[in-house]
Parts: sequence; C-alpha cells; structure tokens
Amino acid sequence: MKGTEDRLTADLLRPLERISSGWTLWVSFLLSFVLAGLVAFGYQLWLGFGLTGLKWPIYWGFFITDFVFWIGISHAGTLISAILRLVQAEWRRPVTRCAEFITAFALMIGGLFPIIHLGKPWLFFWLMPYPSSRLIWPNFRSPLVWDFFAISTYLTGSLLFLFLPLIPDFAIVRDKSTGLRKKIYGVLALGWRGTTGQWHRLETAMQIMAIAIIPVAVSVHTIVSFDFSMAPVPMWHSTIFGPYFVAGAIFSGIAGLILAMAALRRFLHLQEYLTDVHFDNLAKLLLLMSLLWGYFTFNERLTVWYGNHEAEINTFMVTQKGTFAPLFWTMVVCNFVVPVIVLGIRKFRKLPGMVFASLCICVGMWLERFLIVVPSLGHKFLPYSWTWYLPRPTEIVITVATFAAMMLLYTLTAKFIPIISIWEMKAADHQPPAGGHVHAPDAASHRLEERHA
Repeated sequence: MKGTEDRLTADLLRPLERISSGWTLWVSFLLSFVLAGLVAFGYQLWLGFGLTGLKWPIYWGFFITDFVFWIGISHAGTLISAILRLVQAEWRRPVTRCAEFITAFALMIGGLFPIIHLGKPWLFFWLMPYPSSRLIWPNFRSPLVWDFFAISTYLTGSLLFLFLPLIPDFAIVRDKSTGLRKKIYGVLALGWRGTTGQWHRLETAMQIMAIAIIPVAVSVHTIVSFDFSMAPVPMWHSTIFGPYFVAGAIFSGIAGLILAMAALRRFLHLQEYLTDVHFDNLAKLLLLMSLLWGYFTFNERLTVWYGNHEAEINTFMVTQKGTFAPLFWTMVVCNFVVPVIVLGIRKFRKLPGMVFASLCICVGMWLERFLIVVPSLGHKFLPYSWTWYLPRPTEIVITVATFAAMMLLYTLTAKFIPIISIWEMKAADHQPPAGGHVHAPDAASHRLEERHA
C-alpha cells in the first residue's frame, strides 16, 4: 500500500518537477495571442469604441456573446464537482480539480467582458454599491448590477471551494521541496500537518461549500439570462430563459471539461488516472444535456411560431431561413446531431469521438449565444430600424485572446499545482468497511492519526 501511494505521489507531482522546451514554446505561443488581445484592447481604449462593429440598434455583439459563453463554461467545475461530491461518486476523484480550475478561470475571463464592453471601462465601479459623497447609488433594477453581485459571489465561492481541497496537496509539495519553493508552498499549506482535527475541519468546510455553491451557480446563469429576458426585445422576453441558460451552461461546461481532461491525459501522461471510465461517464452526462438542450431549443421556437407575433416572427424567420440560417443550422448540427450520434452510439463513444463532439459543442454553444444576442437586436419591431452587425478586427482579436488566455492559465496551473487531487486519490485506497474505521491519506509523508468515517 505504501509503495502504491509513493508511486501515485511521484506520478502526480512529475509535471511540477521540470520545465521542458516544448512547454516553454507552447506558453510563448499562447502568450503572444494574449498580448495581441491586450494591444487590441488598448487600441480600442485609445481610439474609442467606434473601432468595433457595434452601432444602433445593435449595441451588443462579440463581447457580450463572449461574456455569456464564458460564464456558461464556468459551470463545468464547481456545479459538477459539488454534485459529484455530495452524491459521493467515487469516479469523480481525478475529475473534480480539473473541473474546478475551469470554473475559476472562465469566471475571471468572462467577468472582464462587461468591463471591456464599456465605452469608459475605468468607470466600472459605478456598478458597485458604495456610499458616494453625492449619495448616488447604482440602479438596483438593472440586470448589470445583478451580474456584479452574482459573478463576484460565485467567483469568491468558487475560489474558496477550489482552495480548500488544495491545502493537503500543498503540504505534500512543501515537504518535497527546498528553498524558496518550500517557503511558497508552506504559506499556501496554511500549516497543514494532517491531524485528525484538521481533517475533520477540512471535510466539514468542503461539505458546507459543496451545498452552498450549487444554488449560487444556478442563480448566476439565471441572472445572466435576466440580462435578456427582462428586456422587451423579440425572442428575449421569455420565462424559459432561466432554465434554458442554465442547461446550456452545464452543457458547454461538460464539453470544456472533456477537452481539458483529454489534453491533460495526453500531454501529462495521466492515462492511468484519467481513464476511459471517467470520459465515458462524462460523455453520458453530455448526451443527456444535448437532449435537454434540444428540447429547450425546440420549445423556445415552437412558442414563437405558435404565438405568431409579427416582431418575433421576423426575428424567427431570419434565423431559420434568412441571413443567420447557416449559423443556426450549424449550431443545431454541432449541439444536437453530432452529440446524439457520436455519444449515443456505443461504438462511436470513444475518446477521439468524445473530443470531436466536445469541440463541436463548444463551437455550437458560442454560436447559440451569438444568435441570441445579434438577430433580435438587429430586427427589432419596425423594419426601418433593421440593420446588420459585422465584427471588426479588434473584437475578433480580443475574442481569440480570451481562448488563448484560458489555455495559458490552465497550462501554467498544471505546471505548478497538482492537477489531480493526490490526497483524494489516496483516500480511495482507504475506504472503510461498513461501521469500520478509515485512515486519512498520507499528507507529506506524515503518519496520520486514525479518524472515524
């Protein structure tokens, strides 16, 4: 048992030990795109918001599409991880941390877009409720203020939910390091020694956070949907938007998680820990969410068609067989046809097929967000106000930079933090018999005290 634990620790700490030339080139490649995005944003600040393709009446475009997309991707981690922890699904152990990092990074990236979208981003603090000398408070009826509260709360809770189970692993790295590295991980480990009292407090805190974070995660994307459904815009003013957005968020989040896990398995040589069982279980969840997404999409368009309101029918037709029809049917193929075929047929449900389906879903869900935002704004009510939206290079570069930023953050994290929870993997080998006792996993090679299950 001891030899198995030592090998597990060595395998999961191996990515932290050295920096290869290939890793350096990959980081430099991603960093170049991120820097290009920062330059584009600075250029937009200098010359004004007119650099974008936004104009009356389409004031939302790529930036708000990216905002909704990344907030949706963030549901991959905390929500899935919390549910799997609460139901004590044993197969979750190598998956949870991969998912939780996606949540943290996607929220950080997505939360920037309302600021990027502002004409004067240095005034973003106007969204915050602070006691100014003029006693001017934000408009609490504005969904943008709700977004501020929702995203800040979700990000705080997600970071805490991510950090708690990292503490024992920071202690392991601390006791296997020297010099400055040992001091840094020592600070992060918060004096962890693996005593019975520390394990009890950690598990209690994790259980509380797992329960608390689920309603917060659901409420966040519901509030994001309120940005649309509270406005009297064709095909926005709908009570179905809350569950529709939450289902779509979980859908895209699982797809993003599968892509991240496949990359980790391939490049960090974690085939022994991220096994076919984990991908198969996630693929089944992805198939379920694809069917649910198909139901919501059909339901939304059925009520619009049956209601036959002129303004909504105009928007409906332009997406079904008008200018945006190629994007709409591409979205349907990516989000429904491909997942149902690839994930629903056992013969195709292999890792390459799952990666292909997940890539299609990420593309399809970004298109879905775009088709929610632009066609409705461009075809509001009277035909004299109809117009088209064409993204400019500034918007495209910033959008591409955010995807590069996501990959860059994940690459850096996998190099400095164990991307699979070491102590949870060890705990799987210490499962007690019914009514018996369990030994806490060995943290930093210390012999831990016996604790009751």
